[in-house]
Amino acid sequence: MDTNGTLEHGDTEPTQKQQPAFDNVDITSPDDENENDIFESAIQQEPLSPVLEDVPTDETGDMFIEIVVADPQKVGDGMGSYLAYKVSTKTNILKFKKRQFFTMRRFSDFLGLHDLLVSKYLRMGRIIPPAPEKNIIGSTKVRMGSQPQAEAGTGVNLEWIENRRASLERFLNRVAQHPILCQDTDFVNFLESDQELPRAVNTAALSGAGVMRLFNKVGETVNKITYKMDENDPWFNDKISEVETIDAHMQKLHSAIKALVSHRKELATLTGGVAKSAALLSTCEEHTGLSQALSQLADVEEKVELLRSEQANSDLYILSETIKDYIGLFGAIKDVFHERVKVFQNWQHAQMQLTKKRENKAKLELQDRRDKLEFAQKEVEEWEGKVQRCQKEFDNISSEIKKEMERFELARARDFKSTIIKYLEDQMAHQQQQMRYWEAIVPVARDIA
Repeated sequence: MDTNGTLEHGDTEPTQKQQPAFDNVDITSPDDENENDIFESAIQQEPLSPVLEDVPTDETGDMFIEIVVADPQKVGDGMGSYLAYKVSTKTNILKFKKRQFFTMRRFSDFLGLHDLLVSKYLRMGRIIPPAPEKNIIGSTKVRMGSQPQAEAGTGVNLEWIENRRASLERFLNRVAQHPILCQDTDFVNFLESDQELPRAVNTAALSGAGVMRLFNKVGETVNKITYKMDENDPWFNDKISEVETIDAHMQKLHSAIKALVSHRKELATLTGGVAKSAALLSTCEEHTGLSQALSQLADVEEKVELLRSEQANSDLYILSETIKDYIGLFGAIKDVFHERVKVFQNWQHAQMQLTKKRENKAKLELQDRRDKLEFAQKEVEEWEGKVQRCQKEFDNISSEIKKEMERFELARARDFKSTIIKYLEDQMAHQQQQMRYWEAIVPVARDIA
C-alpha cells in the first residue's frame, strides 16, 4: 500500500458488500433587467413501466464500479470527534487512475459531495440520489462513547452506525450507477483523493448557512403554491400524478414494515422468555422424559429467538431501508420537476419583460423620441434573445427529464426485483431452519413414557 491510501498492484483489499405542488411557482419576480438568475434552472426525464419478470437483474455494459463503505472508526475525542469510514472502490472506468483503491471519508464529506452534485446537475435535470440525513442524537452518542466497534456499555448505538454505513454505501453506489454522475470530477476526487475535502455547509444544525437554507425552503414552498403552471405536455401531468401516488404508497409501506420490524423484535424477546421459563421448569421436573423434553423445548425456543431476530434484521436492512431510499429518491424527482417549473418561470418573466420593452419602444416612436429609440431597440433585441434562450432551456429540460425518468424506472424495476428475490429467499431460509428445529424435537416428545 502506498502513502496515499491506494492499493499498489498486487495488494488486495477485501470488499464488502408533500404536497403535490411542484408544478406551481411564483412568477411575480422583481422588474430587474440585470437579473442573473434568469437562466438558473433545468431538468430531464422519460417513462417506462417494465413488467417485473422482464427486467434483467444484472447490468449490461463493459464499465463497472463497485464501492464499499466499511470499518467506521472514531477520530478524536469529545464533542470534536467524528466517525471516519473506509471507502473502497473497484472499477475499470478510465476516468480513475487506478483499478482498485480506498480512502477515508467522514460523514460531512458525503454531504459535501451531494451538495456539489446538486449544484452542478439539478439544473440540468439530473436525478441526484439524496444523501443520508444527519442524526444529531446518534452523532452525540458517538462523540460521548468510545470506539464504535466496542460492544455494550460504550453508549454507542451500533445499529444506528450500521444503518448510516449502509446508507452511505447505497448513496455512493446509486451515484456510481448514473452514466454521467459516475464520471464527475468531484465524484472521482471523492473516491480517489487522500486529501481532506472541504466541509459541507449543511452539517452544522444551527449555522448561518443552515438558517438561510431554511428561509430558502420556505420561499420555495411559497413559490410552489402561488402560481399554477399551464402544462401543455400531458406526459408531465401523468408522470407527476404517478410519482405522487407511488411516493404516498411507499411511505405507507415503509411505516408498515417499521411496525413489522418492531413486532418481530418483540416476538423474539417473548420467545426468549419462553425459552428461559421452559429451562427453569425442566430443572424442577421429576419426570425424566418430561424434563428432557422441556429442556430441548427451551433449547429450540432459544434458537427460534435468534431466527426471529435475524428475520427482523432482514425486514429492516433488506426491505425497509430500500423503501426508505426510494422515498428519498422520489423526493429528488420532485425537486427535478420543480426545477423545470423554475425554468418556465424564467421564460415567462423574460416574455413579460420583452412585452414591456416593446411597449416602451412603441411609446417612444409615437412621441418621436429618436434620441432614445436606438437604446430601446437594443433592449428589445436583448430580451428577444433572452426569451429564445429561456424557451430553448425549457425545451431541453423537458426532454432531459423524460430521458432521466426512463433510466430511473428501469433501474428501479431492476433494483426492486433483486431486493424482493433476496428478501424472499432470506425469509424462506429462516422458515426452513425453524421447521428443522421443531422436527428434531418431535421424537423426544413422543418418547415421553
